[in-house]
Amino acid sequence: MQKKAVVLYSSGLDSTTCMAIAKADGFLPYAISFSYGQRHSIELSIARQNAKRIGAAEHLVVEFDLRLMGGSALTADIDVPKGGVANEIPVTYVPARNTIFLSFALGWAEVLGASDIYIGVNALDYSGYPDCRPEYINAYEKMANLATKAGVEGISPFKIHAPLLDMTKADIIRRGTELGVDYSLTHSCYDPTEDGLSCGECDSCRLRLKGFEESGLIDPLKYA
Repeated sequence: MQKKAVVLYSSGLDSTTCMAIAKADGFLPYAISFSYGQRHSIELSIARQNAKRIGAAEHLVVEFDLRLMGGSALTADIDVPKGGVANEIPVTYVPARNTIFLSFALGWAEVLGASDIYIGVNALDYSGYPDCRPEYINAYEKMANLATKAGVEGISPFKIHAPLLDMTKADIIRRGTELGVDYSLTHSCYDPTEDGLSCGECDSCRLRLKGFEESGLIDPLKYA
């Protein structure tokens, strides 16, 4: 029987590549996405349309509202920065987001009998978020095996896979292309137009465009 893996999937370039890598590693992906009050809700629409299309056995969408706390340009009335990638933790950082996401993924994995969780965090070409670093992933994996029945009993210890961690955005795009990822089915922008066009100026768009330029490939998305 094919082993299951829970894959955090936002429909972004990184998470979509991560799903393809999980499949290439021999796992049957179970995609989990989050409706958390994010301003760029088009990502969730694209995720709903494409999760099974790109290989997920099931797609779970978890709903909660981080707008109640705010504190981020993605969940509050704060302008999304434009014009350059920040050298410090930017206002698009959502407090504790990956910890919350991984907690839901961990719970679902335990229910599914899956020991493996894939997350598309990246510590090179990224916006400086503290929950995208290797020490964070290592600490969360340790916690997961202390806080679950499966981990404590040692029957099926959890592994948090972060295959993109040490890759540049160009490397990620090249790897995804090798695996047949259709990047026209992805969305990266933090501040898209009302009709869904990427702005081309936020950190996420700039990192994506830089990655495609450095990879020598053409980004299939349209930009405002």
